Amino acid sequence: MSASTGHRPQLKLRLDSSAPDPASRWHDGAALAFLGGSLRLVLDTRHRDALREGDTLDLPLPPQATPRQIQDRAEAWLREEAKRLLQQVIEQKSALAGRRAPRLALSFAARGHWVEVQNRDSLRCNWRLIEQPMTVIEQAIARAIAALPPEQGGFDLFGTPLGTAAN
Repeated sequence: MSASTGHRPQLKLRLDSSAPDPASRWHDGAALAFLGGSLRLVLDTRHRDALREGDTLDLPLPPQATPRQIQDRAEAWLREEAKRLLQQVIEQKSALAGRRAPRLALSFAARGHWVEVQNRDSLRCNWRLIEQPMTVIEQAIARAIAALPPEQGGFDLFGTPLGTAAN
């Protein structure tokens, strides 16, 4: 760049015109990925909380809600649903593996694995795993549980781990 032209490279930057318009994705009637399928978003102020009924997710928002409000409410519901469902699968797969269920931490990373072993007793699951079919969710969690280090001492008759301090 020459000083005589006076052009600055920063001023030549253009916004990416291929970036999706949020309004095209987040509106009444839009599809939301969920468990390998989709839910149809419906703005409905009859309920205080988001409510899933079949293939519909009713969001407690007025018809004039902004795309950002719709996205925030829909993703908040998805994250809560992910937490509930992933914890349930972790408990089931841990029981099948004969071990105590590890703690669940949700990840909001844009990149990375669906499920990662954090330490001896916790898994970090990407909240967007909820968009995948149940078989994918179960496989990812089962694989992570199998990768956990072996537990010390096993369990007593009541399922309490042996050789660890009481919680």
